[in-house]
Amino acid sequence: QVQLVESGGRLVQAGDSLRLSCAASGRTISTYTMGWFRQAHGKEREFVAAISWIHATYYADSVKGRFTISRDNAKNTVYLQMNSLKPEDTAVYYCAADQSAQGAIRLGTNEYDYWGQGTQVTVSS
Repeated sequence: QVQLVESGGRLVQAGDSLRLSCAASGRTISTYTMGWFRQAHGKEREFVAAISWIHATYYADSVKGRFTISRDNAKNTVYLQMNSLKPEDTAVYYCAADQSAQGAIRLGTNEYDYWGQGTQVTVSS
């Protein structure tokens, strides 16, 4: 079993930057594809970004060029650097682990096996 704990979410102003962290425990995540998803109030959970075990990355069009996903396998941690934040980025952000991706990056929530509890990011205009 893998436990994921997100941190770093808070209230910021439009244009600010924020870095989210996702700390994993229970098992190494070095071979997993790791993803970030978000869910705004009243909306479905959506894909934001993912990184494979070979550090290939993929982003949703809405965050491309503003967000950067990275991982530190020595720390069993994944990060999401968010720059130029917009009010529409307001959501609960979730970290997730895909243990059977085998290097692929998959976008569907049903592909991910483990989820964190989420961290709230609020961007004021």
